[in-house]
Amino acid sequence: MTGQNDHLVRFREVQKSYDGETLVVKNLNLDIARGEFLTLLGPSGSGKTTCLMMLAGFESATHGTIYLGDHPINNVPPHKRGIGMVFQNYALFPHMTVGENLSFPLEVRNISKADVQKKVERALEMVQLSGYQHRRPSQLSGGQQQRVALARALVFEPTLVLMDEPLGALDKQLREHMQYEIKHIHENLGVTVVYVTHDQSEALTMSNRIAVFNDGVIQQLDAPSDLYEKPENAFVAQFIGENNRLKGHVRDMNGSSCRVELDNGQGEVRALAVNVTGSGSPTTLSLRPERVAIDPVPGSLPNHFEAQVEELIYLGDHIRTRVNVCGTDQFIVKVPNAHGHASLKEGSTVTVGWEIDDCRALDA
Repeated sequence: MTGQNDHLVRFREVQKSYDGETLVVKNLNLDIARGEFLTLLGPSGSGKTTCLMMLAGFESATHGTIYLGDHPINNVPPHKRGIGMVFQNYALFPHMTVGENLSFPLEVRNISKADVQKKVERALEMVQLSGYQHRRPSQLSGGQQQRVALARALVFEPTLVLMDEPLGALDKQLREHMQYEIKHIHENLGVTVVYVTHDQSEALTMSNRIAVFNDGVIQQLDAPSDLYEKPENAFVAQFIGENNRLKGHVRDMNGSSCRVELDNGQGEVRALAVNVTGSGSPTTLSLRPERVAIDPVPGSLPNHFEAQVEELIYLGDHIRTRVNVCGTDQFIVKVPNAHGHASLKEGSTVTVGWEIDDCRALDA
């Protein structure tokens, strides 16, 4: 994703305001590569859906330019952008059969009847709904309707497909199944997908890259593994996955690491200096629950504290252990079930420890 020719979509200094005062999208610069699956992730009101709607043409940018290929599309109407769309509410025509729903975007493009039939059959096969051509949407389950909506977005072979929370109305099991279906269809077709969700596990499962939005600004744009393992600020660390937070002040810096004095006077933590300015600066320490060891070999870890076990929740593959340590009783440790730890009991005292690199000193 280096040269400009590799980019299918480019946002340049794009802003959006609905009332002329408050910017819901602020100076967005974003390149989307051909064939990539990019997810726009963030809480409600963060600007992610507005970006998708501007790209689709349903909203206009207040300032800046959006390019599709080499062409600015700010003034191109939605139906002339050649973009496939999948919505949360499916947006299927209820009076049409499945086949007619899929034929519609082809017929408005003046494709011959013979080709229409071939493309419809191929699209239904792609979403595993061959033989459903003559059913109406009301005769389908929610998952089947979403598959039809996906097939309709792909049937005219667009180079770009936009998806706005398309799995939001599905139950958990079907939602997870559809995540893999969409991921595999994307891999097989090589189409560019821009996907909007507020579900971080969904974003981690499906995406090549994730843009985390908050307050109209991309906080971090990275591969899923980098977002989770290497959050650049406290918002991203908290929004992506579960996270233990400890507040403190930097005592001193030593190369890439620092020593942090906890604000509650409960000790000192050695951490990776990621987003701190120097000695004396306030910081939030970020530590993933699965990176914490219980009863490590004495002296094997640079950070080690005595903790009291407050709660144990058995979750099959791991035991979610809440302990009281470093002045907080909301500190979570995920103990893999394979390790046993039969000695863990509520009320017992244990040692917890972690590596410097697993504890990130971020903005306060």
